[in-house]
Amino acid sequence: MLASFLMGLVGGQRAMTPLAAVAIAAARDELPADNGAPKLLSHPVVAAGALALAIGEMAGDKQKTAPDRIVAIGLAARFVTSAIAGASLVPRRQRWIGAAVGGLTAVAASYPGWRARMAAMSQYGQTPTGFVEDAAVLAGAAAIARNAAKLGAA
Repeated sequence: MLASFLMGLVGGQRAMTPLAAVAIAAARDELPADNGAPKLLSHPVVAAGALALAIGEMAGDKQKTAPDRIVAIGLAARFVTSAIAGASLVPRRQRWIGAAVGGLTAVAASYPGWRARMAAMSQYGQTPTGFVEDAAVLAGAAAIARNAAKLGAA
């Protein structure tokens, strides 16, 4: 469950990154054995599409018109994508628990992440803080997806 929780933390900051990370890992057959990922997630087109959506989200986040991550649709997207990611990082028999942990953690993590970003933006601006956040989110998601089997054993 640790991997699902950690991916939920990532999802609280960027909605599409958890989905992209697990889709890429699934397409490369790098998810833990007997994972709860939907079969469709491992298709290369799905992985490419999720990656494109994650890149688009990161680009859009730097725009002045970008909505806050705590608006209803943003929270719903974070819940759904992080729930799929959370289910994909645990054994199939625990997928519903992994989904709940990933999705609920993402929603909860959205609020402190938003507050931290707002505080940093007032001093450093939207674009620089967005790039720093993107770097942390990408590094975290990649490390979690790559080490999910080890995290599950911890």
